[in-house]
Amino acid sequence: MSEIVRAGLLSVNRGQEEAATALGMSWFQTMRRIIIPQSMRVIIPPTGNEVISMLKTTSLVTAVPYSFELYTRTRDISAETFNPIPMLIVASIWYLLFTSILMAGQYFLERRFARGVGDRRPDRKARSEPDRNASSGMGHPPVNPRQGDVR
Repeated sequence: MSEIVRAGLLSVNRGQEEAATALGMSWFQTMRRIIIPQSMRVIIPPTGNEVISMLKTTSLVTAVPYSFELYTRTRDISAETFNPIPMLIVASIWYLLFTSILMAGQYFLERRFARGVGDRRPDRKARSEPDRNASSGMGHPPVNPRQGDVR
């Protein structure tokens, strides 16, 4: 994890820190407002992959005695009922559910940090900005619905 964070912090251009210093930001402000948001684009994907990988490999914990893990409980219940296959299916569904939740969370985090700082919605600029070509007389003439498209 430390290598992932280090790589993320080093991925931000040095000029970003210099620009923040030129604006009079402190080290804490620079990290909070400039460096960390940009480095999260690089940090989130491998961190999410590591968390999901750890979840998937928890079934290997069965070698540790007194581990209260999903696969261990499944094995214990199937030993009592003499019916291992349904219990293994239940355990695999639980693993699939948890993995899917983590993958969805990672997707939304990546999408959130992929946007710019000021953007709240990706299509906000397109809606609020008027069409400059129509008002200046440049570009295509407006479409008259009675005459059809004159383009």
